[in-house]
Amino acid sequence: QVQLVESGGGLVQAGGSLRLSCAASRSFFNSMGWYRQAPGKQRELVARILRGGNTDYADSVKGRFTISRDNAKNMAYLQMNSLKPEDTAVYYCNAIESVTQRAYWGQGTQVTVSS
Repeated sequence: QVQLVESGGGLVQAGGSLRLSCAASRSFFNSMGWYRQAPGKQRELVARILRGGNTDYADSVKGRFTISRDNAKNMAYLQMNSLKPEDTAVYYCNAIESVTQRAYWGQGTQVTVSS
């Protein structure tokens, strides 16, 4: 069974930084990414990265967040700098299988940014 396990969430003051990690139990994902969902809002894409290194970011996080991955370790990371209260949400790791295009999700990790 495929598992994605996130870590690194927490409480931080505005302007601070956090680094999220996602550990995948398998290595056949083409796309890995991070989504977030704030209370009362829809889940939205934050950033994603393809196996070859191409990245895509939401406009709201460009210049502040950086996504990366370590294919050898089946890990994805999200470095979040200059955090704002509006970044407060549950952050979910997402991975998409290369062959089947099936999507997998982690359990989520809470990020809270205080003003």
